[in-house]
Amino acid sequence: MPDMRPIGCCTWIFAGEELPSIAMRARRAKLNGVELHGDMVGLDPALSGRLLTDAGLEVFSVTPDDADISHPDPMQRQAGVTYYARLIEWVVRLDHPRVRLSVHGQVGRIRPLADQTTEWEFLVESVQHIAAAAAKAGLSVVFELLNRYESHQVNTVAQGLSLIERVAAPNLSLLPDAYHMNIEEADPPAALRAAGRAIGLYHAADSNRQGIGEGHTDFAAHVAALDAIGYRGPIILEPATPGPDPFRADKGDGFRDRLEAMITASAARLRKIQEITQERASLPA
Repeated sequence: MPDMRPIGCCTWIFAGEELPSIAMRARRAKLNGVELHGDMVGLDPALSGRLLTDAGLEVFSVTPDDADISHPDPMQRQAGVTYYARLIEWVVRLDHPRVRLSVHGQVGRIRPLADQTTEWEFLVESVQHIAAAAAKAGLSVVFELLNRYESHQVNTVAQGLSLIERVAAPNLSLLPDAYHMNIEEADPPAALRAAGRAIGLYHAADSNRQGIGEGHTDFAAHVAALDAIGYRGPIILEPATPGPDPFRADKGDGFRDRLEAMITASAARLRKIQEITQERASLPA
């Protein structure tokens, strides 16, 4: 049987909690690593990388703060590309060998300011620049697929494959997210299979953006699809506790403890799902 995929969580879900505290929560939850929110403000990458190594945690990926890389204003668009150039330098200084750089547009911009076709071309051009800069630094890039209520561009696997084809960068792959796929894909497991080797990272939260098993997503079918395409990379948990404002991680008093319980249970459920799925796959037809 293949080894279990490593499981991590994204640090932004803890809404600015100090990294040593997040690392302790990740270890208590029996996670293997984290996805860092690369805001670059007040977070020294070299110190952060060593802290996580000492805690027995790998940095699987770095997700960006908002940067609008398809804005029709060339100055704003260039500011977004420049942000990623700084972020690449920041990621390199983490000194974790398999870290992936995540890319997406500005979260919350749900309609074009110019027109959809023009901004698609701007997006392609910006991602080409970012992927080239990342390649020079020896980094792989994953483009995250967001739902229509968070972005007007690249909502589905099919659109992501079109972007990869246009950008034509060998270090670029896709980051599908179970929560976003629940909204955008008619058949999420089939979309994962269609993406195949183009998947470079996978995010997991249930259909209500809570923990695994708290919504109606069929994660056994997702895992079976990941097995079928040979994806052995990390599963990054990105749930949120219930509460208002989906763009704000802080849900009030005690939310971090509730979130820790959520990721602890989610990791255990995912490991069990993987175990059962692998056992079924090994049975004779």
